[in-house]
Amino acid sequence: MVAFGGGHGLYASLSALRRVTGELTAVVTVADDGGSSGRLRRELGVLPPGDLRMALAALCGDDDWGQTWSKVVQHRFRSEGELHGHALGNLLIVALWELLDDPVAGLDWVGRLLGAHGRVLPMASVPIDIEAEVELDGMVTVVRGQVACAVTPGNVQAISLVPADPPACPEAVEAVRGADWVVFGPGSWFTSVLPHLKVPQLAEVLHATAARRLVTLNLAPQPGETDGFSAEKHLQVLREHAPDLTVDVVLADHGVVEERDELEKAADALGGRLVLADVAASDGSPRHDARRLASVLDEIFRGKR
Repeated sequence: MVAFGGGHGLYASLSALRRVTGELTAVVTVADDGGSSGRLRRELGVLPPGDLRMALAALCGDDDWGQTWSKVVQHRFRSEGELHGHALGNLLIVALWELLDDPVAGLDWVGRLLGAHGRVLPMASVPIDIEAEVELDGMVTVVRGQVACAVTPGNVQAISLVPADPPACPEAVEAVRGADWVVFGPGSWFTSVLPHLKVPQLAEVLHATAARRLVTLNLAPQPGETDGFSAEKHLQVLREHAPDLTVDVVLADHGVVEERDELEKAADALGGRLVLADVAASDGSPRHDARRLASVLDEIFRGKR
């Protein structure tokens, strides 16, 4: 299995997928320019480590070792000084990158320390910026940066990358080439899910791979990115950004579907079928329940749903 995304959405996906397969690779966006990641990126010229750190934390096991190290790497310092806001895991990852001069090797070392149930890879070998076309009151402006894309008032229409043709992580390309399934989402649609399809080498192998493709839809619109989006609108935007990409399965929670027929049509337009299931947390929050999601994914992968 190869899972694509970033941030909290990919965390949810990996928390479920690690319970389903022993062969799991996460391919993570490297466009973050805010917070601790943005500071390290600007100061040291490294890939932003935050989404990579979260993916590694999601792959930690449920035993004491895994849960303790997951909390350690997610720990964020609070102070009046320069360390304020930095996540310890970000500093650990960057330290290994400086020592090893190899981002993939550094992530593999952190994964071994954590006992991660899978591998974490960056989608590109260099940091990238996201440019978004944002429409507000009939006027379209172009904003640059992941944070700007998320907070600029208006509706995001489309995204592109800077540089436009960043080199894909070779190990990520190989993982997709050998996968049985690739999984997109959930996550911030424009800044975590779609950017992978804008990296030319990744897009090429994602179109060519014999792996089946699954899209997990979000439980709620992303403020600042997909306000007002229906479930089917997410699929329409995916098709607009990758018109030749086919999908085998679209997974959605019953609670997000307003017009089942319309969502089925949108899934069919991508070549896929719709699977509806209860995968949301029982407390009513817009979060996927890892165990529920894992159970449904396992049934899909085994051809039982």
